[in-house]
Amino acid sequence: MGNVVLRGIRGATTVEINAGEEILSATRELLEAIKKENNLNPEDIASAFFTVTPDLDAAFPASAARELGWKYVPLLCATEINVPGSQGNCIRVLLHVNTEKTQEELKHIYLREAVCLREGTPGIFDDLNDK
Repeated sequence: MGNVVLRGIRGATTVEINAGEEILSATRELLEAIKKENNLNPEDIASAFFTVTPDLDAAFPASAARELGWKYVPLLCATEINVPGSQGNCIRVLLHVNTEKTQEELKHIYLREAVCLREGTPGIFDDLNDK
């Protein structure tokens, strides 16, 4: 068994409108994709930090993690910096995970319109965006 270290996994997605179920559904989709592509269990997740763009305030993305059974994972939500011209209607997450994987082995997931945030970055799965 290798050394377990704390590493970060990034992800982002977007919604069409500022509606609670839209935010929760998109966040669940994102978390499930990150979990699947990185072979994670909730016990591996040390914490999760969510941000939303200022135009999204209908729900806390962290609630989606609770719905997925992340009962003991510390969660935090915040508003993203409002940079002119930046991607709107966007939900971002930074997961801190305990893993034996190297940084190069981790897969960062960007879905929907958020794929433009990291085009060309290893770890983006275009087949996840074809849904």
